[in-house]
Amino acid sequence: MARRIPPLNPLRVFEVVARTQNLTLAAQELHVSQSAVSRQIATLESYLGVELFRRERHGVTLTRVGQGYAAEIVPAFDAVANATARLLRSTSQGALRVRTYTTFAAKWLIPRLPDFQRQYPSIEVRIDNATPDVDFDRDPADVAIQFGDGRWPRLVADHLFDDEIEPVCTPAYLAEHRGKRNKLEPLLQHRLLVSHYRRLDWDDWLAFAGMAEVGQGTERMSFSSSVLTWQAALDGLGIAIGQTAMLRSELDAGRLVRPFAQPLRRERAYYLVRPRVQREAKKVSAFRDWLLETVAR
Repeated sequence: MARRIPPLNPLRVFEVVARTQNLTLAAQELHVSQSAVSRQIATLESYLGVELFRRERHGVTLTRVGQGYAAEIVPAFDAVANATARLLRSTSQGALRVRTYTTFAAKWLIPRLPDFQRQYPSIEVRIDNATPDVDFDRDPADVAIQFGDGRWPRLVADHLFDDEIEPVCTPAYLAEHRGKRNKLEPLLQHRLLVSHYRRLDWDDWLAFAGMAEVGQGTERMSFSSSVLTWQAALDGLGIAIGQTAMLRSELDAGRLVRPFAQPLRRERAYYLVRPRVQREAKKVSAFRDWLLETVAR
């Protein structure tokens, strides 16, 4: 049998009047007129078929039936208010929880975080590294940085930057392995360094550059992450596929070079994502604004 629940607005008005024992105070708390409060009480009494309040010269008092009803309804509204307060505290207060990939955190986000902390010293940032796409209902995160096409159900996505890839190596490796008359193809015939999660990068770039046959039989050394792959390139183990945005400091400092200077821009990109249906906390707004401004610079 279906549960019978009275109209919620009159029930809410009853809870306030029962708690304050005063129509004027109830009207002030509810931001309505005193006559509107009286009408809502009358609606609830009509629905229940009982008198809940006595209208007396100096105000209202609960009837015996009204007292019994209030004894259960007032705590129920207290429980709703407390549950709502806890939920809002969990989403608006505390540390900002950012979920992203190890490579993005290590090579792009963390080096720039001191600037965010200078601007927002009261916001603590906690970074959680994970590869699967975020599920905000399951994962303890306020925002996430994801790689993809920007179309995720139930999420709002802000484009950060495109995925731009090309081979990188050290200047010493380039000097040692390039061919006569500075031919670059021999660089692709020694050792190609491969990231496990981006195994197709080399094949995609070789096809884009028209050099698929050149690198077809070359030895490939695989690493569990792009960070380790690029470290292997910095240590002279071979030539790797670099992501331009992630390696800006190494390229600017000359520790890595782009011998072919033929970047391939992919259709997928990096995005900041957050729940579509959620009141945005100030810490989330601050981080989003800072992140987009930093990318733009």
